Amino acid sequence: MDLSLGLDFGTTNTVLARPSDHGGAVPLAFEHGDEVVSALRSVLCFWSDESVLKSPVEVEAGPWAIDHFIENPGDCRFIQSLKSFSASPLFGETRIYGKRFTFEDLLATFLRLLRAHAGSQMKSLPKRLVVGRPVQFAGSNPDPQLAVQRYRAAFAKFGVEDVRFVYEPVAAAFYFAQRLKESATVLVADFGGGTSDFSIMRFEADGTALHSKALAWSGVGVAGDTFDFHIIDKLISPELGKGSRYKSMSNELMLPNRFYTSFARWSEMSILKTSRDFRDLKRLQASCLEPERLQNFIDLVEQDLGYALYKAVSEAKARLSGQEQTPFEFVTDSIDLKFTLKRSDFETWIAADLRKMSGAVDQALQQAGLGAADIDRVFLTGGTSFVPAVRRMFEERFGAERIETGDELISIAHGLALIGARDDIDRWCAADSE
Repeated sequence: MDLSLGLDFGTTNTVLARPSDHGGAVPLAFEHGDEVVSALRSVLCFWSDESVLKSPVEVEAGPWAIDHFIENPGDCRFIQSLKSFSASPLFGETRIYGKRFTFEDLLATFLRLLRAHAGSQMKSLPKRLVVGRPVQFAGSNPDPQLAVQRYRAAFAKFGVEDVRFVYEPVAAAFYFAQRLKESATVLVADFGGGTSDFSIMRFEADGTALHSKALAWSGVGVAGDTFDFHIIDKLISPELGKGSRYKSMSNELMLPNRFYTSFARWSEMSILKTSRDFRDLKRLQASCLEPERLQNFIDLVEQDLGYALYKAVSEAKARLSGQEQTPFEFVTDSIDLKFTLKRSDFETWIAADLRKMSGAVDQALQQAGLGAADIDRVFLTGGTSFVPAVRRMFEERFGAERIETGDELISIAHGLALIGARDDIDRWCAADSE
């Protein structure tokens, strides 16, 4: 039995790692077709043969869930961005083929399936599970204590009782420290799908070992999914009916924006099909002045095209990191969306988000009692760290020569595993999670 296991349960990807015999950490490897992968998509896919009475509900996770979804679009329930629900008091449960699922049920199901695919690597559960958590959870009015409570309930269903929580940027800093050869004060910026978290740590080298001390941490519920939302909101939502009008009696009214401010987020899209709001929206189509646009939205949801749209948006955003503009195309039998996405427009849309990120960095520096000149190294991790405007923000504050990036998918899980092997683990755990 492994002493501990590090779990980086992310909005987009999940990675598990365990301490190695040589003082480092290794990720768990999963065989998917001809590939061996360590980062698995944080998704679930449920399906059932509704033509057969009392047909069992089947479920898969990660890339196997995506395989089933692609092969059977419209005939399954695809749940993504699970983590986005964790701290939301508004999310109580969702019904899937008539069965009630709470967040705890969904997370426990996801972990059970990961364990099954891990085979002998998780034949027995570890004594201790070290879980990464954001400094600031994503969502509107998030409740961090509720999130921790839900996590613990899910892990209890999974069968692990000794659960420790560590801030994700602290874990990333532990991973980064393995490459340090001398003492340094390090700022770690971890950009996930739902949150951006920052930590400042001091590492002291005494010739035989590297000693560390956490000085400060901060976070904000803005990250990659928020950036994606702006692309959808500005370019795509108008083609799905946003801004359209409908007739009510003798009046013309605008379709409520609430349909689009929430549904343009991937986490909401995955539970939309069975919601009351979606039923209300469908009823409005008959009186809508531009019914074809609203039909695009209905087709997108009913045909379970949210994941395909998500991929197209994320890929276009990634291309903007190396190009000033890029074509965006999303074409199906019933939907035809084609745009030119410009980096200059994108940077205008995310300007307020960048200010929030910068403010969280300010908060960490103030908490540590340091200025930008006191930071020796800056480690950027996560896909959003490749966005030119994000990198430019750090280069202007700290200097390009102090910036390092890399291993954005595994750094947190490795750090969690390393912390889990320490005798002084308690002092690295998030105080408000115990």
